[in-house]
Amino acid sequence: MKKEDIFARYSRQIFIEEIGLEGQRKIMNSKVLVIGAGGLGSPVIQYLAAAGVGTLGVVDFDEVEIHNLNRQIIHNEKTVGISKVKSAKMFVRNLNHQIKFIGIEQKIDESNAEELISGFDIIIDGSDNFKTRYLVNDVCVQLKKPLVYGSILGFSGQAAIFNYNGSKNLRDVFPEPPFDEQLPDCDSLGVLGALPGIVGSMMANLALKIITDLPLQLNQLTLIDTLNWRFQTVDF
Repeated sequence: MKKEDIFARYSRQIFIEEIGLEGQRKIMNSKVLVIGAGGLGSPVIQYLAAAGVGTLGVVDFDEVEIHNLNRQIIHNEKTVGISKVKSAKMFVRNLNHQIKFIGIEQKIDESNAEELISGFDIIIDGSDNFKTRYLVNDVCVQLKKPLVYGSILGFSGQAAIFNYNGSKNLRDVFPEPPFDEQLPDCDSLGVLGALPGIVGSMMANLALKIITDLPLQLNQLTLIDTLNWRFQTVDF
């Protein structure tokens, strides 16, 4: 891609003194894996593709359903019934054809997590269950990969960076997952669609800050309460 073309597309990022052309090149050379193309994954995929992340991997085994559309904004009525990975690929292609999109229509588990994660620079976990979250965290620790974490429920969300430049990981905050895998989730308690948009955008922003070597507050969990409109950070 020619320098003038880069500038034309990404000028509003390049204008930022802390990013510039050098930062944009870092974005374009980065390899990011997004786990889950659902509520959190949708805004992450959208904003990373818009920013020009060079290689964008997406792991998901599910299909688009009509009830997804209140929050999973990269999907639409025409993609209901097809895989979320294929739907995500269509969205990315329409938004930014220069992105190398790697679609992985698999469930990430103990048999493939290490292989899938090893090929990327940054991992973003938008999964919706504790088993996957802890598996991804543990593999990232093993492979020394930075992990951007987020979770949502109802009006509440969390976001953090784990395992980056010697920082702590998920088990330093929550040593073990809850024993009860039947705990409420978005399907049973619901979620207001804008909440994953807020948290997912924060996750995308954290990933871009890692890529461009911008200052980060590590060992810190951000708690989001959109019902009472309160944002709190907790050190760990």
